[in-house]
Amino acid sequence: QVQLEDSGGGLVQAGGSLRLSCVASDRTFRSYAAAWFRQAPGKEREFVAGINWNGFGTYYGDSVKGRFDISRSNAENAAYLQMNSLKPEDTAIYYCAARTWDATTIPNDYRSWGQGTQVTVSS
Repeated sequence: QVQLEDSGGGLVQAGGSLRLSCVASDRTFRSYAAAWFRQAPGKEREFVAGINWNGFGTYYGDSVKGRFDISRSNAENAAYLQMNSLKPEDTAIYYCAARTWDATTIPNDYRSWGQGTQVTVSS
């Protein structure tokens, strides 16, 4: 399985922006869909966004549509999550995940996970 390292989290005020990065260990990443999930304390892991292996096909959770944008660069073995208009309810640990070919919204479909990066949005 491809190894993932996610980064880019931090503390930001409501209305601000952050960009998360997910870097894969090798070029096989170009055959993998990438996704971002998040988990807040006491809550289940939630699908945030996903992108298919070829970049054609992006998907978003209802709570982030219109504010977040997922992209990828297979040349860089990386995927990104641009988060705009952040809200306090976006506070969570964000995890990058990968699975072969097409993205899904189900965490158990993914076998490769990053270690997580904390995003905190203050009001």
